[in-house]
Amino acid sequence: MKRLHVHVSVDNLADSIRFYSGMFASAPTVVKTDYAKWMLDDPRVNFAISRRDRDAGLNHLGIQVESGEELQEMEGRLQALQTPLVTQENASCCYAKSDKHWVEDPSGIAWETFHTLDSIPVYGEHASSAGKPAEAAGVTEAGACCVPLAKAQSKQSCCGPKTESKASACC
Repeated sequence: MKRLHVHVSVDNLADSIRFYSGMFASAPTVVKTDYAKWMLDDPRVNFAISRRDRDAGLNHLGIQVESGEELQEMEGRLQALQTPLVTQENASCCYAKSDKHWVEDPSGIAWETFHTLDSIPVYGEHASSAGKPAEAAGVTEAGACCVPLAKAQSKQSCCGPKTESKASACC
C-alpha cells in the first residue's frame, strides 16, 4: 500500500511541530533539531517538515512505497510520462536510506517516489544517482539531500488565507 508524502520547509520548527501536532492530534514519530516527521494512518500520509536552507513552503511531494517491487512499478509509471527521471539508489536523506526516483510535474513541483530501507542518524549526505557524481544526477548544492531536480523555488503561493506576509489570496 502506498502512502502520500508531503515535505514542507518551515521557518520555526518548534512552532510548526506544535501546530501540526495539534492539527493531526498526534506527536511526530521522528524529531531532530532541524526535522520532524509524522507517519499517519488517518490520513495515510508521511508528513515531514524541516528547517534547512530553503524558503518556507512546499518542498516536495511524493509517494512512499512499501517494497522494491512497488518502487519498480512506480518507476514504470514515471518513465511512461516521458519526463526527465532521476534515480537515486541507497540515498541518504531526511534521516533515512532510500531508493528513489524523482520527476517534476508540468508546473515544476518535485515528486519523489521512494522505498525506505533504513533510518540513519544524519539528515543526509551528498546524494548520487546510480554511482554518478551529484552534479551529473541533477543534484545541486542547495538540494544535495532532497529534491535533486528542484530549482531553488521561491514561488509565492496564490491560494490560502490573506496574511500580512502575502500580498493577496487569489483563489
